[in-house]
Amino acid sequence: MSSTPSKGRIQSTLRHFLNNEASGGVILMIVAVLAIITANSPFAEAYFHVLHVYVGPLSLQHWINDALMAVFFLLVGLEIKREMLDGQLSTWSRRILPGAAAAGGMLFPALFYVFFNRHDPSALRGWAIPTATDIAFALGVISLFGSRVPASLKIFLAALAIIDDLGAVIVIALFYTADLNLMALAGSAIVLGNLIIFNRMKVKALWPYLVLGAVLWVLVFASGVHATLAGVMLALTIPLKLTPGTPEAPHAESPLHKLEHVLHKPVAFVIVPIFGFANAGVSFAGVTAGVFSEPLTMGVAVGLILGKLIGVLGTVLLLVKLGVADLPAKASWGQMTGVALLCGIGFTMSLFIGLLAFNDTAVQDHVKIGILMGSVAAGTVGSICLTVFGHKPT
Repeated sequence: MSSTPSKGRIQSTLRHFLNNEASGGVILMIVAVLAIITANSPFAEAYFHVLHVYVGPLSLQHWINDALMAVFFLLVGLEIKREMLDGQLSTWSRRILPGAAAAGGMLFPALFYVFFNRHDPSALRGWAIPTATDIAFALGVISLFGSRVPASLKIFLAALAIIDDLGAVIVIALFYTADLNLMALAGSAIVLGNLIIFNRMKVKALWPYLVLGAVLWVLVFASGVHATLAGVMLALTIPLKLTPGTPEAPHAESPLHKLEHVLHKPVAFVIVPIFGFANAGVSFAGVTAGVFSEPLTMGVAVGLILGKLIGVLGTVLLLVKLGVADLPAKASWGQMTGVALLCGIGFTMSLFIGLLAFNDTAVQDHVKIGILMGSVAAGTVGSICLTVFGHKPT
């Protein structure tokens, strides 16, 4: 009898998550367009100048990318933990289809990127750029179709994107870490150990976690590991259940649910749009047609379009044909094709990885052009597929 309320809470939380992400995705689309317009307007010089103004020890852009985005990664970590322990990814049967699709959706874009840039060792550092799916953008697009797309497919997309985020976090930690400061790293380990002790002691108040989380961010930043990963580490220590072996704590009492609820709207409607506006702006002044066909630009764009399509759709097709998993309920193959294409919208995380991979502004601009090309094409063709095949199958 206790399973019904728990199931209701899970569905309510997921619906809340989908609504927030979808609305935030629409705002992110608007902000991205505004950033591009600003970067190619008379205000362009002021736009780029302000981003490089120092506020204390860091430039404004670094505060946005290293500090504000740590809060974004904190929310990502909370969502991953909740879904893995008590949500749509809580059992292996639920994880296998979106999990395998996410893996395929990371592998094939990387292969396409490497193929295009195989002759340029310096460009290969950006192999992970097209592997990421922007959950807010993708859900923002799919939300525009309402009931024409079955709820099971929206849940599949959300689960895939969450696992994709986990993969991106691991990639950043393993491949985009600078020279390590061992003293700061040791300090980070000590603080993380204390956070784990708080978790084991079932500390319900959030403020001790957040205070130590701020200290953790400073130490991780100083260690050479990208500071945003402090947000994920903090998230994994926030308790989901109050006592072992008992049903999930009520929504209002669970520290993880409480923090997730507080962060959703500020992240979706403030932090991610600020990041998007600060990083999506690319000036097309002096850009020639040749830029669009350069290996780096093409590697990113084709990776997002074809890589995601082949990786996601091919993996789902293989698992369904082998009888390992079923197609999401009431979904058609045409709709699944549309969703696979939407996974090629790689805005926020792709931009973030691109900034980590390359320091040269000109190279970053080429990366941004590739991301914009791939994301717009994937979103457009995916939307056409969902429009054509949008009616629920009988």
